Amino acid sequence: MKIRTLSTAVAAGLALTLVSPAGPAGAASHTPRGTDSLAGVLAADGAGYDRNWSDYDILDKAVTTVLAAKPGSPVAVLADGRTALTAFLPKDVAFRRLVLDLTGRKLSKEKSVFRVLAGVADVDTLEAVLLYHVVPGATITYRQAQKANGATLATALTDADLRVAVRRGAVHLRDDDPNDRDPRVIASSSDINKGNRQIAHGINRVLRPLDL
Repeated sequence: MKIRTLSTAVAAGLALTLVSPAGPAGAASHTPRGTDSLAGVLAADGAGYDRNWSDYDILDKAVTTVLAAKPGSPVAVLADGRTALTAFLPKDVAFRRLVLDLTGRKLSKEKSVFRVLAGVADVDTLEAVLLYHVVPGATITYRQAQKANGATLATALTDADLRVAVRRGAVHLRDDDPNDRDPRVIASSSDINKGNRQIAHGINRVLRPLDL
């Protein structure tokens, strides 16, 4: 597998517009009133890398890198707490697994993981991957997701959907790469920012918008 495949394919046909999701029935029965944004959540533990592979430093770096290069990117919706959305947030270990899978290298530092990713994936590719983790227009709690087996979620990446698979109460997300293990929502890291219009759930692998 080569991450270059992702970069080439995304650059060839990327349309970066937010779309309305086809979420689980009843998933957005009401919109919470809180307007705290997920961008604030990502930055809550401070800037920079650390030795905790269970937080979101690499994801935070990817978001800030995209927005620094493309201030008008749809990724900026993560900083607009007035806009309802559900995001699936890859933990640092998820990016470490992605680099291991794509390069065969098990890196020991978060900084090294992002350096490899940034070295083989341009900003447009990072942007596309980030948008594939966002379901705009719906605030979906973990409990709602557990009742949504078989549902299809339209992501913020045009014409790219996720499928929900619930196995023994655990929520898995089927992406567009059928050859690798599907990400799983980590129950103990679910419902991040609950009570606000933007909600998130930590996942153990990075979602892939095409078959690598």
